[in-house]
Amino acid sequence: MTLSERLDAYERLMRLDKPIGILLLAWPTLWGLWLSSAGRPDWPVLWIFLLGVVLMRSAGCVINDYADRHFDPYVRRTRTRPLAAGEVAPREALILAAVLALLALLLILPLRNPLLIQLAVVAAVLAATYPYTKRFFALPQAYLGIAFGFGIPMAYAAHLQAVPPIAWWLLAANVFWAIAYDTEYAMVDREDDLKIGIKTSAITFGRYDVLAVMLCYGASLALLAYVGWRLNLGWAYYGGLLVAAGVAAYHYTLIRERDPDQCLRAFKHNNWYGAAVFAGIALELYLLERAA
Repeated sequence: MTLSERLDAYERLMRLDKPIGILLLAWPTLWGLWLSSAGRPDWPVLWIFLLGVVLMRSAGCVINDYADRHFDPYVRRTRTRPLAAGEVAPREALILAAVLALLALLLILPLRNPLLIQLAVVAAVLAATYPYTKRFFALPQAYLGIAFGFGIPMAYAAHLQAVPPIAWWLLAANVFWAIAYDTEYAMVDREDDLKIGIKTSAITFGRYDVLAVMLCYGASLALLAYVGWRLNLGWAYYGGLLVAAGVAAYHYTLIRERDPDQCLRAFKHNNWYGAAVFAGIALELYLLERAA
C-alpha cells in the first residue's frame, strides 16, 4: 500500500470524508460555549474546542471500528470500512486513536483548568467505551448522547470554572436528541444487527421505533424550552426551537415507512436541527447584548 493509499484509509477510518458526525458533536458543544459565555465565547477556547471536536470524533470513529471489526464485515453498509476490509491493521488503529486522543488532551492543557482536564478525561473514557455498550445495553444511543454532549459541561468549565445545573439540563436535551437521530441511523442496519446480535434502540423499540423517535425529539425540545425559561431567553431562542421542531416533523415524513435510504437521509439531516437551536441561541444572546 502506497503512502497516499494509507493516508486515504486513515481518513476514511476517522470518517473525515463524512462530516455529519463532526457536526452532530459540534452543535451541542457550541450551544454550551455560547450559553456559558452569554454569547461572547473566549476565542482561544472556541478554537480549541472546535479542533478538539474534530480530534475526538475522529478518535471515537477509530475506536468504534476497532471494537466492531468482527461485526462490520457482515453489515452491508460497513463491510467496506478500512478495518473490516483489512486495509488497516487493528494495532495501527489503536495507535491512531491514542494519538488523536492525546492531541485533544494537549490542546486544553494551556488553559490551566483542572476541572476542564478532569472532564476531558471523562469524555475520553465515554468515547472509548461507547462502542462496547452495544454488546449488553438495550439503549446504547443514550450513552452516545452523553458522550456526544459532554462538550456542554466542558464548555461551562472552560468559561466559568464550574458546571451549574443548567449545563446538565442542556446535556439531557442532547441525550434525547441523540437517541432520536441515532435510532434513525440504527433503523438502516436493523436486519443486519439482528443477525449478528448487536443491541440498538431500533431493535429495542421494535414496531414503536418511529413513535419513540418522535417522542425523543419532543423530550429534547421540551428540555431546551425549559433551559430557555430558566435563563429568561426570548422570542429568538424559541424561534430556533420552532424551526428545530419543523425539522423533526420533516424527519417523520422520511422515517414513517422505515425505508433504509430515507432513514439514513433523516439521520444526516439532523445537522439542521442542531443548527436551528444554535442559531436561536446566538441570535437571542446577540439581541440581549444589544439591548443591555
